[in-house]
Amino acid sequence: MSVRQDEMIVQQPAGGILIRAKNLPDIALARQCFFEKSASLGIEQLIETITENDGLSVRFRMRKDLKIECSPFYDTLQLCDVFRLDPQTNPADIGKEIVLSMLLGPVTFEYPNYAELAASLRIRHNIVVAASRTALAFHTSKIERPIDYWTYSEDCGFTVLPGKPLIEALRKATQPEVSGEKYCFSCYRATEYVILLGIAQELEICNPVLLQQLQQQWEFRSIKSRQFHDVFLREFGSMSEPLPPRYFVPGDRLWFRNPDERSSDVTGYEGSWVFYLGSGLFTNFWERDKPYTLTSKCIEIYHWRHGVCQDSEGNLHIDETIVQKRVSASMQNQDEIGRILEQMLRLRDVQGVYADGGCIDTSREYPRCVCPVSADLILPID
Repeated sequence: MSVRQDEMIVQQPAGGILIRAKNLPDIALARQCFFEKSASLGIEQLIETITENDGLSVRFRMRKDLKIECSPFYDTLQLCDVFRLDPQTNPADIGKEIVLSMLLGPVTFEYPNYAELAASLRIRHNIVVAASRTALAFHTSKIERPIDYWTYSEDCGFTVLPGKPLIEALRKATQPEVSGEKYCFSCYRATEYVILLGIAQELEICNPVLLQQLQQQWEFRSIKSRQFHDVFLREFGSMSEPLPPRYFVPGDRLWFRNPDERSSDVTGYEGSWVFYLGSGLFTNFWERDKPYTLTSKCIEIYHWRHGVCQDSEGNLHIDETIVQKRVSASMQNQDEIGRILEQMLRLRDVQGVYADGGCIDTSREYPRCVCPVSADLILPID
């Protein structure tokens, strides 16, 4: 594609990357740094630059005439094919796919300065790498951590032993190459650990003070579940303004909902929390060497309903053997794949409703700002 880089002044454009600074020198710096970044990625000719807010904001996005060609209906699953990227053998292509996905998206990724944008890109890269290395032992109720780095209490959850570095503790809990074994915990908690690791690795570079606070927090009390979401993450997309079903940015955390009411009552099968790795692939923490495609993930969740069994005490569980046999058979039948995807690729129903919705969530999540001057990641005061 041979196109030039344009600059224009408009009122309220949408999408892409927006830097909203406090003064003109910061905007000039952001513009220069992003131009250098895009040039290093070889994508500078694909970008349009838009000045807003009397010059105090600058928006970068993919040129309109290229969006449909590169990403019809905001489908980012094929970007590696379109741009001939190979993140598996060239790690730099991970960063390139992240930036391209953000530039052509329907939502705005807003930052107060270029430093925060650069940190956000590095955190996403960290998350993709850490997520691809994460492997767990599947269990719907058992929880465990490496005892030489972690301890547990009902009040505080799993905390890091004093003097044990948080980054190493997170690696040992999630990466078998580091610990020598796999540990049992839920896919949701695993996503929190991967996000925390990605953030902590960046804080080593840009904000050691906040890293030390994070270390102290996890030695005292873990942050988890809804509080983790509120403290560490931004959410984009909603039920009222849903994201396009095939729009994903590498490093996104997202949820696939189980749209079957009966099987969703089984603990651990309400849905599936994953990361988008790029290249059209999603994490598989149980068999990390077999990451999911959108198709394989949807078909697996669809067949959970066929694996529901009841024990002698009347408790429901899922027979994974049945599920896998069903998945294997469906994947060999293109008509069956089409039938299942027609249902599963719909946006999900609202919470508590099991009607015509599929498994696709309307939102995604990514980490907050972390740099010293502009961080909005505020740890709770206990």
